[in-house]
Amino acid sequence: MRAILHSDINNCYAGIEEIFHPELKGVPFVVGGDESKRHGIVLAKNYPAKAYGIKTGEALFSARAKCPHLKVLPARMELYSEYCSAVRRIYLDYTDMVEPFGMDECWLDVTGSVMLFGSAVKIAHEIKERVKKEIGVTVSIGVSFNKVFAKLGSDYKKPDAVTVIDKDNFKEIVWPLDCGELLYVGRRTKEKLRDRGILTIGDLANTSPEKLKRFLGKNGEMLYIYANGYDTTPVQKFDYSREIKSVGASTTTPRDLYTLGDVRAVVFSLSEEVGERLREKGLEGNLIALSVRDKYLNWCEKQRYLDRYTNLSSEIAAGAMGLFTDRFDLSVPLRSIGVRIGNVKKESEGAVQLSLFCDETRREKRRRIELTTDKIKNRYGETSILRAVTMNPLCRNNRSITALGFHSAKEDMSKLSESFKQ
Repeated sequence: MRAILHSDINNCYAGIEEIFHPELKGVPFVVGGDESKRHGIVLAKNYPAKAYGIKTGEALFSARAKCPHLKVLPARMELYSEYCSAVRRIYLDYTDMVEPFGMDECWLDVTGSVMLFGSAVKIAHEIKERVKKEIGVTVSIGVSFNKVFAKLGSDYKKPDAVTVIDKDNFKEIVWPLDCGELLYVGRRTKEKLRDRGILTIGDLANTSPEKLKRFLGKNGEMLYIYANGYDTTPVQKFDYSREIKSVGASTTTPRDLYTLGDVRAVVFSLSEEVGERLREKGLEGNLIALSVRDKYLNWCEKQRYLDRYTNLSSEIAAGAMGLFTDRFDLSVPLRSIGVRIGNVKKESEGAVQLSLFCDETRREKRRRIELTTDKIKNRYGETSILRAVTMNPLCRNNRSITALGFHSAKEDMSKLSESFKQ
């Protein structure tokens, strides 16, 4: 029988901050996004903050309303990444089958390790104590015979705990849980299940897969397998590289977008990032997707196929702007935009089918220009060379320019000039 662990760093960002702010132990605090960039949400909270009903993902103003004396710390993502990497190095002492699930969670397959280190439960307790002693944070670990139940185990009891869910006790532990606790049951899926009287994981497990498939599609069959403990998904090796299916970028802008010029500036900035990442990985795609969120937080995405595969930022931007003018409008100001290229494959090598409806000579010149700008940016920084349209302060990659609306274009150019000198 397989021995699978799921380890979750408790309140990861907040737990790491407590190492550097021991004076905040017992004081309600959260790690929050940058409110000046309209990213003001709770990224993590400590247990005293949780006691006030503060939830990850809620707006900081809402969190402050629940706890007026709440402390808000800025996020330090590089620091958190270093600590998570240190924790993973401990996992790798026990197995090379370590599959990250986000920054602070990992699955470990220790089936082949029990002869060296003892039972899966012993390994889990040893890892838990080592992380606490060597790193200074705590983890909760689920021990089970599949990935889904191992994750349920790490969520079942927190903090600093080990929970075993095996074939003898999973019906007593797992089935009474709300169906929303099961992996990949989101809010909408939970609502669909609730409307049909399926409230717990046990209800889900005892509903026929045919019925679930009728109103949830393939996802229904998958959830039936998960609920009954039939999941056999393997834990991937730590160095496993997943096939890339799409490449995208999105941003929440410093202010709402009211004009087509604003949208064009942001779309070109995002397209530059997407194209650069595609070229770096030697990929190209022909499915363009554009997503927008308006000032009322309503979200929508539209997509269409391009005439040919591409990784040119100019063609990505043109496709995205064509989508916008055809399928969207600015009757309600926009808060955020995302650009994505899907149906990705390896860049064409050797002979390429040319088009009768495209100036191939001009396209080849554009390709060489974009490859050259990639080299310049890699050597001198992202702001060393810019498209004129992306010099709008709305563009997040334009790091030399601050928030829109607080200084003149002359000041923008002055700061940009200084960045070049540096």
